[in-house]
Amino acid sequence: MLELQNIKWHPEGGPQVLNGIDITIPDNKLVVITGPNGSGKTTTAKIIAGIEKPDDGRIILDGEDITDKDVTERAKLGISFAFQQPVRFKGLSVRDILTLAYDHKPDEKELGTVLQKVGLCAADYLDRELNSNLSGGEMKRIEIATVLARHTKVTVFDEPEAGIDLWSFSSLIDVFTDMKKSLNGTLVIISHQERILSIADEIIVVDGGRVARQGSSEQIMADLLTRRPGCENCDATECVR
Repeated sequence: MLELQNIKWHPEGGPQVLNGIDITIPDNKLVVITGPNGSGKTTTAKIIAGIEKPDDGRIILDGEDITDKDVTERAKLGISFAFQQPVRFKGLSVRDILTLAYDHKPDEKELGTVLQKVGLCAADYLDRELNSNLSGGEMKRIEIATVLARHTKVTVFDEPEAGIDLWSFSSLIDVFTDMKKSLNGTLVIISHQERILSIADEIIVVDGGRVARQGSSEQIMADLLTRRPGCENCDATECVR
């Protein structure tokens, strides 16, 4: 289980971004963190991964305080972070990056299987270079394949829909849906896309640097879809607008 306790953060010389985030993320669930632009979603993701260090508060993973651990140390404990735009490595092939993800030397069958899980053919992709010839959607799938190869406890995806076309987005939803069915670890997705929200086990709504709501997908989706623009911070039980 991952816990964020009273997390506060602000950039150097800038305004407060996180104002006391309290989140409990259960094991083996697909959890989506959503909220308006500038609400602190991506910052929360970076705090989890260790890319940013909180000004105050604690981060607890399976009972261990990891607040002061850096990105590398957290990776060794089983926390992965997938950026909005996957990094392209000139000179490295898909085979190279996948092999690095495993804790052993994988054979051809293992590499083919993990690519198949994200809808890619090993014969077509294993020896392709990770360069601009691969589309955004292809890069997203390859990045997810590396996550599957690592078997991490907690994997954070920061707006995985960013920069990909509609067809690739639909395929991405299928990949996440399949991952959810055989989940062995926690997926945390930062997104405001309704189709991603709809496949979540739990949704956490962040607004103004705080957690506004957290609950099951059914509960939160019903609330989000019925609220009108301008009602985000309204606690009224009945709408009079």
